[in-house]
Parts: sequence; structure tokens; C-alpha cells
Amino acid sequence: MKYQTREKAILLLEDGTVFTGTSVGKKGTSGGEICFNTGMQGYQEIYTDPSYFGQIVVNTTAHIGNYGALNAEQESDKPKINGLVVNEFSDIHSRFNADESLNEYLNRNNTVGISDIDSRKLVRYIRSKGAMNAVISSDIFDEKELMQRLKEIPSMENLELSSKVTVDTPYILGEENDGWKVAVLDLGVKKSILTNFTSRNIICKVFPAHTTFEELQAWNPDGYFISNGPGDPSAMPYAVETVKKILDINYPLFGICLGHQVIALANGISTYKMHHGHRGLNHPVKNLVTGLSEITSQNHGFAVSKEEVEASDLVTLTHINLNDDTVAGISINNKNAFSVQHHPEASPGPHDSRYLFDDFINLIKKHKEK
Repeated sequence: MKYQTREKAILLLEDGTVFTGTSVGKKGTSGGEICFNTGMQGYQEIYTDPSYFGQIVVNTTAHIGNYGALNAEQESDKPKINGLVVNEFSDIHSRFNADESLNEYLNRNNTVGISDIDSRKLVRYIRSKGAMNAVISSDIFDEKELMQRLKEIPSMENLELSSKVTVDTPYILGEENDGWKVAVLDLGVKKSILTNFTSRNIICKVFPAHTTFEELQAWNPDGYFISNGPGDPSAMPYAVETVKKILDINYPLFGICLGHQVIALANGISTYKMHHGHRGLNHPVKNLVTGLSEITSQNHGFAVSKEEVEASDLVTLTHINLNDDTVAGISINNKNAFSVQHHPEASPGPHDSRYLFDDFINLIKKHKEK
């Protein structure tokens, strides 16, 4: 494969800052909240993670595209990002089993991107100024017109997005055997989370985000899981109400990322939008129950109020982020329920926290023995 001739592209931030580079992926214009991921690998898993819906992702790794794209590494059916920003983009790839180049993959999935910009400078700027909306364009270069497009992009705060990425109809994963049954409320679930369940002999039934508790309960599950996903958790009263009813019957309940935030809201703990969020593969978290530390994969722009967790008699702080002391996990007092802010399935990322899936299964076993 030969290197391709690239056309001009620009990145315009909400505050008027402009970066000029070259186009990758689909030619066009796309906008969303700009954020950055510090992971050194796993770009395809990042792009297909439903939690990134509505966002432009900046990869801090200097080289992107060098190992192509592989269908087996999808976390959903297609890229969910609204655009990507990279420093150096590779047209050629060296992995022998790749299905196609990353540029072919992005074009096929109508994903707009920009390369050949100073991504280090951009990330430092976002870290200083905070999360903001942005627009990438390789076909419009009038900044006034692009700023008008930018103004039409909604703020991530108070934005409900799970309904845009959830499954349309329920489906079942796992062998029909004697394994435990887990009802999954799909707020934007990653495939690798479901794989971590089914590989442990769990039968999952995945339900749309707006499924009521009564519909979940009708399947007679042994436990409930509230998934990751995009958007502001405070804009999801429907999911909070469902979780409250699960807590009322005291069945085993586990939540990851957005699911963790919804479980906190169901216990009267508020959430807030972070300055620029946590997105990467090397975030240190301390398990306050065991005293051990874990290196975790994270992807979130909202967090749970630590002050309210510590003041609450309904929840206990179980995990803490060692970078900034934010809440990384809670358990619900006198309930068979817990949740974490990080991603124990870690695809991509380290597997230090995968024991949490086993903890959830043990919780189900103990509950069934009573």
C-alpha cells in the first residue's frame, strides 16, 4: 500500500482556537465534545466504545493506524466517535491478520478525522482549559461557518445519549445451560463486558436502556448489571428509577462506569461533570477493602460526589482514584450491590480488576444459597 496524498483539514475549538492539519478517514465535517485518551494501544476498541458517542477523541499516542483494523476488536457494531485527532497517521500497517487499513475502515464507517497536528500541544490545552466542543472539517474552511456549526452542537452536560446507542430489542448471549442468569441494562455496553460474563458461564439477556424493572424481572434473572454508556447520568431518571426498584428487592446488582453513576444517583448521591475526565489505560486505583492497588482502564467525563459518598449512611466508599482522589467504587450498605467507575473488562488495558466479575458471581451464589 502506498502513502496517500492528504487534503487540508482544520480543527476548531469552541473558544475559537484553530489547529490546521490534514484529513484522514471520511472527507466532511463533524463535531462533538473533544477529549483525549492516553492509551498506547487499542485505538479500534476506543473508537467503537459506545461511551464515546458524541465525542471527538484525541489519541495521545504519536502513531495511529500502524496495525490496521481487525473485525474481532470491535466493542460495538461500528465506530461511535464523532471524529478523531491524531499526530501521525499511518496509511500502511504491519499486522498480517488485519482486515483492512485504518483509513479504509474509517472511510467505510463515515468517520471524519484530522492528522498532522501537534497533539501534545492540543492535549495540554484541553487539560488547562477543560472539556469543550469542537468541530473537524475537511470540506469547510470558513471559520465563521464552522463556528456556527459548532454552536449547534449540544453541551454534554444534561445530555441523555444512552437511548441513541442501546440495543433495539432484547437478545440473549451465552449457552442455555445451568449457568446463572444476568439481566443487562444496556446503556451502551461494550462487547468485552458481555464476553467476561459469558466466559464465566453466565447467561446474559441484554435489554434496551428504557426497559422497566418489571420487564427485567419477568425474565427471572439471578442478578442485574447496569452497563457503561455515554452522556450525563443526571439526565437519565428512567434508569435511576429502574435501579431503585432493583435495590428494593435486594437482588445482586453490579454497575460499571455510567452504571456506577446511575447506582449512586439511585442512592441520593449526586454526580458532576469533570474538568476534562479520565480516559486511558494506566489510572491507579486503590481498593480500600483489600488495601491493594490496581492499574485500570478508564473512560468517563462525569464522576460521583466523594463528599456525598462519605456523608451518606447508604453507601460505602470501596475504591479511590489515586491520581486525583475521586470516587472509583462504592458498595451499597445492607444490599447485594456494588459498582466501580473504572472498566474491569479493560479492552484495551490491564486486567488487574477483572476479579470484580468473579465478585459479582460470588454475590449471586451467596444470594441463591439463602
